Amino acid sequence: MSAPRKLWIKTYGCQMNVYDSERMSSALAAAGYEQGASPEDADLVILNTCHIREKAAEKVYSDLGRLRPLRAAKEAAGGRMQIAVAGCVAQAEGAEILRRQPMVDLVVGPQAYHRLPAMAERAARGDGPQIDTDFPEEDKFDHLPQAPKARRAPAAFLTVQEGCDKFCAFCVVPYTRGAEVSRPAARILSEARELVDRGVVEITLLGQNVNAWHGEGPGGRAWGLGDLVRALAEIEGLARIRYTTSHPNDMDDGLIAAHAEVPKLMPYLHLPVQAGSDRILKAMNRRHTAADYLRLVARIRAARPDIALSGDFIVGFPGETEADFEATLTLVREVGYASAFSFKYSARPGTPAADAASQVPEPVKAERLARLQSLLGEQQAAFQAGCVGREMPVLIEKPGRHAGQMVGRSPWLQAVHLAADAGLLGRIVPVAIEGVGTNSLAGRLVA
Repeated sequence: MSAPRKLWIKTYGCQMNVYDSERMSSALAAAGYEQGASPEDADLVILNTCHIREKAAEKVYSDLGRLRPLRAAKEAAGGRMQIAVAGCVAQAEGAEILRRQPMVDLVVGPQAYHRLPAMAERAARGDGPQIDTDFPEEDKFDHLPQAPKARRAPAAFLTVQEGCDKFCAFCVVPYTRGAEVSRPAARILSEARELVDRGVVEITLLGQNVNAWHGEGPGGRAWGLGDLVRALAEIEGLARIRYTTSHPNDMDDGLIAAHAEVPKLMPYLHLPVQAGSDRILKAMNRRHTAADYLRLVARIRAARPDIALSGDFIVGFPGETEADFEATLTLVREVGYASAFSFKYSARPGTPAADAASQVPEPVKAERLARLQSLLGEQQAAFQAGCVGREMPVLIEKPGRHAGQMVGRSPWLQAVHLAADAGLLGRIVPVAIEGVGTNSLAGRLVA
């Protein structure tokens, strides 16, 4: 029997890519690959890319350049290293990747990675570089093998929805991930039970617009994400449920009610708004106003008063004036965020905003971003400080950096460091919070 081929995957960006990398690994394990420790000894290296951040494609090309001498060294020793570019940069760049880096063997988009094993075999037998960036009719999840039965970490991601129909003017997701598609409820519940059987106690549901998920429940009744959350909550052994990322326009009554009525649904919600100016929101094609967003936040907080909100913000969108930016600061002050992600606008080729004439100068964008991040930082610090002196249930997820230390996760998604025995891994324990950091809490196990 031949030795297993070694696989090494570098994952960029979002949680969806983390999930996709796990599924690619499962598909290739069924084809005889096992995880390698480093790219140096890998027979197949996969860069699973993300196109959301600035200069994403250039970062991928830089990594490909660093792989070139590793591949040459392996070939000089009589071995072979195949290189694959997967994910959203693969979808967006396509054949351009092969033109700029001819050493790449495989280019595969997010909807076609179930075809990776066959693509790798064709390239290995001399059929030349393989590229697949189609949006196939079949559901890729139907073609992927079950993941190995090995014990899992206490928390896991589970994709329930992919793609986007919103076409925000700044965003490439509709072009790289395709139209909104919801996985069937029965398959999601089956995969969730499998995860719980392997030791998972917290599941985060993933989707580009996860709260747009819809499906068919028992008796043919139409389900929304709130119904799916309720069904997941009935799984014995599953203690916590989260979901990300949401769009304000898809936050329906059923999902808001689930926040009030399902204790396993954690009191944390990532709800991007992007801007506080109605003029800019319209230019972004967000299809909601600042007042719409604030009314929605009020309804969610009425349903779950202890909920912590996170958001996304873009500053310096084409045409943004100082008054528009001040409207964003006003909205931030009114909402009060526990955490947030904020970025300078950067053009994505092929998106409507990339060709707008009224681009904001870089120094102006940088100055506005600094002001916004200062305000958001103050709000996050205040939320963190408000946790000191409280006792909260913490899911112990992994060992810490120091001997005798473990790291867990609060209901509000904060990392919590505490002295604890490794035997508590996977358990939810009471912790008294005694100190704070920028992005974490320090606590003491309560006897």
